[in-house]
Formats: sequence, C-alpha cells, structure tokens
Amino acid sequence: HAAYFGVGAYAAALLMKHLGAPMEVGLLAAPLAAGLAGFAVGFFIVKLEGVYLAMLTLAFAQIVEQVIIRWEHVTRGFQGMAVPPPDILGQPLTQGWQLYYLCLAVLALVVLGAVNLVRSPTGRALVAIRDSEISAQSMGIQLARFKTLSFAISAALAGVGGALYAHKLKFISPDQFGVLQ
Repeated sequence: HAAYFGVGAYAAALLMKHLGAPMEVGLLAAPLAAGLAGFAVGFFIVKLEGVYLAMLTLAFAQIVEQVIIRWEHVTRGFQGMAVPPPDILGQPLTQGWQLYYLCLAVLALVVLGAVNLVRSPTGRALVAIRDSEISAQSMGIQLARFKTLSFAISAALAGVGGALYAHKLKFISPDQFGVLQ
C-alpha cells in the first residue's frame, strides 16, 4: 500500500505544482491514478496466493519507489518536491485544524462509500470471496474480476490518503513511500 500511497501523493502534487490544478482536482486524480495502478497490479497477480502474492506486491512497491527516484525531471528524485499549500475553493488551509476537518470530511465520504459498497451486489460478492473462494466461484462469482476490483478499490483509498499526507507534510520524497511505510 505504500506504493499506492506514493502514487496518490505524487499524482496530486504533480497536478498542483506543474499544471496549476486546484487541490480538489488533485484529490480526485490521486485515487484515479492509484486505482489504475492497483487495477494493473491486480490484473497480473490475481491468480497468486500466499507468499507469491506478497512477493509480487513487495516487488511492485520497489518498482514504484525506483521509478520515483529515477524519473528526476518530473519527481526531482531524492531531492523531493515541495507540495503547494492546500486550499479548498480558493480558501487557503493555513491552520492545522482546517486540514484536520478536511481529512475528517474525506474520511466520512470514504466510510459512507465503503458502507454502501458492502451493501451492494459487488460488496456481497467480495464478502463471499473473502469467506470462501470455492463457494463464491460455485455461485457464479468471477473471482478474477472481483479480486482485481478489490485491488483497485484498496489502491484508490490509499491514493486518497497519500494526497492528504502530501498536503499535510507540504513536501514529498521517495523515501517516504518505501517498504517501511
């Protein structure tokens, strides 16, 4: 998840810094970028289980970290990059409590979305897969499709966290998104 966290942080920061996009666009682009990365990883490793799944997700985290380090003309590598100060609808969030309430509002939206997801047919399929893959498959649930979707959803949520984290610290660098994170 540290890789998706980093993808979200860099997506939001790059949009704001290089393209001058508002924070709202960065907060929407971060889960999209991380979700696409999660979908791509999920698509390729959906058949794996156990230690093989862990090894490949760890390898993906290393790959993302190396891409951030080596893509210096965009990410500035180890020098890191300053993240523009957060603002919502043109109002700068200069106080810590203001960013706290923004994070709280995002958390409320994420929890509301997660609750609604669990109650939906997709959520029930994910719960069935969690409980028993064999039973879910015998009921006609396509395991590969829903596992890939769960990777994408999980990555998108990590991307939102990464974007908010970048705005909290106002500076990001590759070492913040390593395996220890």
